[in-house]
Amino acid sequence: MCPRFVRVALLSLGFVAPLGAQSLMYRPPNLGSTWVPDRGLVQFNFVHRFYVASSAGSHKVTNFPTFTLALGLGRQIAVGTHYGTNSLVVQTPYRPNETELYARWRAVGVEGRDGLAVSVTPAYNVAARSADGEISVDYTSGRFTLSGAARGMTKAFGIDTARAAFAGGVVARLTNYIAVSADVGSFVKPDVRAAWSVGLDLVIPGSPHTFSLQASNATTSTIQGNSVGFSRMLYGFEFTIPLHLKRFAPWFHGNPKPAVVGNAAPSATGPVAAEVRVGGYRFTADSVVIAAGQTVRWVNADFVEHTITFDGAEPGSPLISPNGTWAHRFDRPGSYTYHCTPHPFMTGVVIVR
Repeated sequence: MCPRFVRVALLSLGFVAPLGAQSLMYRPPNLGSTWVPDRGLVQFNFVHRFYVASSAGSHKVTNFPTFTLALGLGRQIAVGTHYGTNSLVVQTPYRPNETELYARWRAVGVEGRDGLAVSVTPAYNVAARSADGEISVDYTSGRFTLSGAARGMTKAFGIDTARAAFAGGVVARLTNYIAVSADVGSFVKPDVRAAWSVGLDLVIPGSPHTFSLQASNATTSTIQGNSVGFSRMLYGFEFTIPLHLKRFAPWFHGNPKPAVVGNAAPSATGPVAAEVRVGGYRFTADSVVIAAGQTVRWVNADFVEHTITFDGAEPGSPLISPNGTWAHRFDRPGSYTYHCTPHPFMTGVVIVR
């Protein structure tokens, strides 16, 4: 029984694609962004920051870990918690364990797609006994994402004081695997130190995980924790792990319909000159050659969703469900490179003569 459970857990961690899993390629370290996981996706993020103090020939490492656990409920809604084990948010009386319970509704936009995204995040900080909230806005254009957040707290730092804070940041995706990011946030009444961070963000090839090396002065990844800076520079990392409940619970699976979008259905776009099957987290044909005015059809033979996202201005697909298809007609000669947004290690090219 136990070995079987271990095998299932390892499969869920190592071989399941991220779908709507949170990607560090689209948000700075101290911003929650507008991310909402897909229905049936449990997202686990681990943030670990630390500093080293030296005295009398010895070195002491002080750690500030934060654990995030979130569940996608569908309809762009998620619920979750942030838990920091060494928080400095509440000092009087000192409460090192900071728990934030939150929900998020993304009203506009999709992560990884060009355009505007807006989300609303109500939260409750148990340590501060404060009703908190955040409105987040992201704008993505090509390899850049700009992020902003307006935050409010009814009892900041556990004191009977309502406060507001604002934050902004940017992510630049240098390649499909590497990005750099930075952000800064501050309370409207600047009687506390502003919070900031910088990050080097990485997609781990062949896996559903992203990883970030970070420097920051914020200790915990909560609405309040990301709004106030510490007196020292902290170093650390963040690691994202998506877990898919719909592999084990039918209720989470729903009844996805195959996606047939783009210019039109294949019968309306002319003859299909080439077909590319998607399976095993790869495009079975790395490149296809067609004539201008012809159509390419992609068939998703995998058990998870994929996208066809072109690296240029050519419009791509939404998530293509398992057993779904998507077709696109190419009217102009050229070389059209593409990748899958949830799995950027999957790449291909369409050459139009």
